[in-house]
Amino acid sequence: MKRIIILLAAFWTVGMSAQTAERYEQRYDLLVSQFGPAGVGVETVLDRWAEVDSTNAKMLFARFRFLFTKAQTTSVVVRPEKKYLGMEPLLSLKDSLGNDAHYYQVNDFDDELYGLAIKTLDRAIVHHPDRLDFRCVKANAYIAYEKDSPDMALAYLMDLADANVRRAGRQWVYELEMVDDAFFADAMQEYCYSFYSIGSPASMKAFRALSEKMLALYPDNVEFMNNIGSYHMIAEKDYKAALKVYSKVLKKKPHDYIAIKNSSLAARQMGNVKLEKKYLALLAEHGPEEEQAAAQHRLKALETKKK
Repeated sequence: MKRIIILLAAFWTVGMSAQTAERYEQRYDLLVSQFGPAGVGVETVLDRWAEVDSTNAKMLFARFRFLFTKAQTTSVVVRPEKKYLGMEPLLSLKDSLGNDAHYYQVNDFDDELYGLAIKTLDRAIVHHPDRLDFRCVKANAYIAYEKDSPDMALAYLMDLADANVRRAGRQWVYELEMVDDAFFADAMQEYCYSFYSIGSPASMKAFRALSEKMLALYPDNVEFMNNIGSYHMIAEKDYKAALKVYSKVLKKKPHDYIAIKNSSLAARQMGNVKLEKKYLALLAEHGPEEEQAAAQHRLKALETKKK
């Protein structure tokens, strides 16, 4: 009888803890809806929630959001570029010498709070290793912190690509839903695009490195192949090398819009009218409707110029 009473008491304690954790989750949601992820009272609720459910996925992610938000301050920087870190300027003026001055709002980080945020996210990943969304959030945090020199972000994503191979087909979870390998490849392509959008020399190298890594793992994925062509064309202005890559894409996918479009642009940059007309004809046939009209107009202009 004594053993039964002890067991019942244990079950009652577990049930009470679950109910308490649920109450803290509800309080947290209410506070965030009113004051934001680092608002008044949030830290206290998180501390008490952790006492009753220290490995809860939502609690750990909420703690990360709290620390990551607290770590940030905003400042305005002046740059000569028309785009900075993939952003449009808040304001564009001329300086006293008549040079362009573009104003951008950027986030700066307190290193100590940022480090605590990453450690909290690492705990969440350890306790919930199948959560791909947590790993993506970590990559995003690296990108936000490093800005135009995404060394840690690149290293982390390269390791994540290897981790995906080691999982041997085991599915990831993203926002509580099971996702397949195609989803993972699409997510990595989004990071390739993020590096490309930042546009700095270091980020463009990261763009190429991650694209090459993913192409080695997904040799039939023409998106990663197109990325490498874009690197040659944009970062190196090596139009001949870019055309070689795009021709490989078109062998795998003859009507690929990006490869056709960029091939026509590369040919134009090279001054190769014959080659440009070849790709414009393909664009006029297989491109989106608005691109078809533009390609036809360009073809007519080239024919007129020839005469």
